[in-house]
Amino acid sequence: MIKDIVVNLSGKDPQDFAADYAISVATTFGAHVAGIAFLYEPVIPDGTLGGVPVDLIELQREESSKAAKAAVSRFEAAAKTAAVSAETRIIDATLGGAATVLGRIARRFDLAVVAQAQREHGASEELMIEGALFESGRPIIVVPYIQKRGLALERVIACWDGGRTAARAIADAMPLLERAKAVDIVIIAEERKNDEISGATMSEHLARHGVTASIKRIARGGLGVEDVILDYVADSGADLVVMGGYGHSRLREFILGGATRGILAAMTVPVLMSH
Repeated sequence: MIKDIVVNLSGKDPQDFAADYAISVATTFGAHVAGIAFLYEPVIPDGTLGGVPVDLIELQREESSKAAKAAVSRFEAAAKTAAVSAETRIIDATLGGAATVLGRIARRFDLAVVAQAQREHGASEELMIEGALFESGRPIIVVPYIQKRGLALERVIACWDGGRTAARAIADAMPLLERAKAVDIVIIAEERKNDEISGATMSEHLARHGVTASIKRIARGGLGVEDVILDYVADSGADLVVMGGYGHSRLREFILGGATRGILAAMTVPVLMSH
């Protein structure tokens, strides 16, 4: 059951689509939601220490503080309107260190919600996704910046390749799968076949949880895995994708796998990932 959610708040856009989505999930499950906004330390380019005017440093700090406070204010107003239990925190952090902090905080929650990275916002949002995915040990939902509505579960796609991360994602998504009206187990057809990858045993497992799932084997046809999945999302009208978040973490260096990165770059619906 999802009862405790954390969301990374953003003050960069007029509307915080990730925060709105997190509140909708909290409304559905009667959950508590915590909004975390980061007050970033000023960025001083290498080799310029001592050469940056103090007023420029203070201006960066003021702008970051203003953005964090605005994000918190919007979140608190939205949570009040939705009548959900909520709290907020503003945390000082470096641009690179915030991702690790968010990952550590998320360990104490059932679910973390983060926004899709937008190119014009730099690398900080991608780092947030990677930090939450690799550092938390919890599932995350990445919300696309085009998302206009809250949680919908008319059709959920569960990507299955027989692997550990896919199994973890499906298990973590069970509260959502149990509420979904339709669930598709999507398998990218490869030459190798066995009972685990066929999806039959996973379908049986879901059935024991009261989830009726259809198995959809899709020929890859020379396309990348991410393109096959995104095409199926568009054709099926899915509301949510569940998949393993592939990649690894080396100390504080987060590296996403190719398919994971491709999905996150071109996603059109929220994606629940686990690692």
